Amino acid sequence: MTKSIYAPLLKWSQSHYQLLPWRKNRSLYGTLVSEIMLQQTTVGTVLNHYDKFLKRFPTIQSLAKASEEELAVEWKGLGYYRRAKNLKNCAIEVTQKFKGEIPLERDVLLSIKGIGDYTADAILAIGANQRAIAVDANLERVLARLYAVKTPKGLKLQKELRELFHQKKILKDVASKDYRAINEALMDLGRVYCQARKAHCELCPMNTHCLSFKLKKPLSFPVQDQNKEKKKTVEHELHLLRLVIRKKDQVLVYKKNNQEWLSEQWELPTLVISSTDKKLQQYPMLESNFDFQEDLIVKTGITKYKITNYIHEENLSLHKLKTLGFGRVCEFQTITEKANFSTTTFKVLKQLENKKKK
Repeated sequence: MTKSIYAPLLKWSQSHYQLLPWRKNRSLYGTLVSEIMLQQTTVGTVLNHYDKFLKRFPTIQSLAKASEEELAVEWKGLGYYRRAKNLKNCAIEVTQKFKGEIPLERDVLLSIKGIGDYTADAILAIGANQRAIAVDANLERVLARLYAVKTPKGLKLQKELRELFHQKKILKDVASKDYRAINEALMDLGRVYCQARKAHCELCPMNTHCLSFKLKKPLSFPVQDQNKEKKKTVEHELHLLRLVIRKKDQVLVYKKNNQEWLSEQWELPTLVISSTDKKLQQYPMLESNFDFQEDLIVKTGITKYKITNYIHEENLSLHKLKTLGFGRVCEFQTITEKANFSTTTFKVLKQLENKKKK
């Protein structure tokens, strides 16, 4: 029997990455959770959360019953909280409409709120080992290079790759038992050797079959859309005042709403001292002169903002907060590791704790 051209790739992938927790203990539910976690997040980050998340929500039914607060606590550190909400919406629908069993028909999967093309294909290919390809950014790049596909990068290319696969024009020789393995191997390849700005072709187990390598221009694929203007990422400096008001083992915080960063999490009363983004509406402006220590700070960042957090601890009244410009409803919450506080809130409290030890 002729050896498959994918054998070196599959061997490399399985020897290096088979021990990832979502690959060791297979389930459709585990695949759904891991694939949504891995969107817009690194493998290293997900490794720190996946097992804990499944321990807290071991079944799709338990996830469907979770409160927003419980979900936010377990999702903390993974970023892009909207993904967690999509996951919960999916769990609710699967529980209510399909008796907790994730369906394996692509059209039915796509009808479920929270499941798009990528997630549906990931469930089929990776979860159920059925014939499908889950075209994420890694597969888009790797397949465009392997087959020198000239369609410009983006949704159109992703759709074309799926069509080429179903027409058996790409990956046509993959064995039926290897659909899961080939999807994961191609993802690994894109993450390790076939990166966006760097291609380690000399190490790639598929280099002898790669058309872009033979053309000696792997970085020319995927083709960039010349008609699409490149958006320049503008970074902004943001200076915030974080107010720490305590009552015994509790601290005054307010809950972030759905239109704000870190929705559903609790955060210290926060005011904008200055911002290079004049359109920023995440926090109110500091409206009056206020003395605070300019050397007691914590540096953080989110999206396009580099944030300097100035820390001020004082037993301020709610009336004083309003005169400063902060009028949100607040309440005292107990400080524990499991509290659904924002990461910055924990960092600020830790900084104060360290200061007191000195």
